[in-house]
Amino acid sequence: MRKPIQVYLDEADFARLESWSQQHGWTKSQAVRLAVRALTRPPADDPILELIGMFEGLPPDLSENFDRYLSETYVAEHGPAYSPSRGRPTSRLRR
Repeated sequence: MRKPIQVYLDEADFARLESWSQQHGWTKSQAVRLAVRALTRPPADDPILELIGMFEGLPPDLSENFDRYLSETYVAEHGPAYSPSRGRPTSRLRR
């Protein structure tokens, strides 16, 4: 059974919650529920297992097709900030 709660937010926090919710396609209530779960979740022995059940709306076949979903969502915006190494530069000067 769900119980109602009333929360007062200042304008900045409300704007951030509204913006985050719109970007992720969630309602503000869903975002608040997730935050409460994340803040009140007891620590697990394994940090990876601690994430179980924390996120709603994930594809049901995520564990089977993780690599595919990862490659579809991760896109590098810029190339590396360094140039690939091509070995030691050779000098024209002979010693």
